[in-house]
Amino acid sequence: MTSQAADAPETVVAARRSKLTPEREQEFFDAVLDQIREHGYEAVTMEGVAASTRCSKSTLYRQWKTKPQFVATALRSSRSVRLAGVDTGSLAGDLRAAAREAAEWSRRDTKLLQALGHAVMQDQELAQALREALVEPEVKALQGIIRRGVERGEVSAGHPALEYVPAQLLGVLRVRPLLEGRYADEEYLMRFVEAVLLPELGLT
Repeated sequence: MTSQAADAPETVVAARRSKLTPEREQEFFDAVLDQIREHGYEAVTMEGVAASTRCSKSTLYRQWKTKPQFVATALRSSRSVRLAGVDTGSLAGDLRAAAREAAEWSRRDTKLLQALGHAVMQDQELAQALREALVEPEVKALQGIIRRGVERGEVSAGHPALEYVPAQLLGVLRVRPLLEGRYADEEYLMRFVEAVLLPELGLT
């Protein structure tokens, strides 16, 4: 590589980057996250993603300098608040609906968390991106569900169990594969809501 290419003005680099459409970028992001789910973080390479998406590896390196940076950007691109639309008019109904929603994405998210487990302990940016993509949006949505329940007078604002609801519901998604070797499906999550969350909040 010549020094001229290495010293290209920022405007030229920006022009090169602009050639990728949002749709093409998302194709790269989907590819790397799918490969991580199937093969684990350590096994995935920029070269492998380039091959699977039929692009040159230089394209990926030009956009994202390192694999952790690439994966962190991919995680942030996948951020969505899947529990945001839950509002049945009652706290018990919302928790049941949240459990059904969580069952829909339990497998994909849990596989991704498992595959990234060691890597996020080594890379702070990757860990933060993971929290932003898969944890914080759902925690905030669950806190909103709880707040509405308090405002409706269904549960006291000072109830000691309220702060643990997000950790319990999201935690059981991650823990069941470790304890039983199975993902938390709808039937399992609904039983958890009926047997644990509702009784501890006095909603039975």
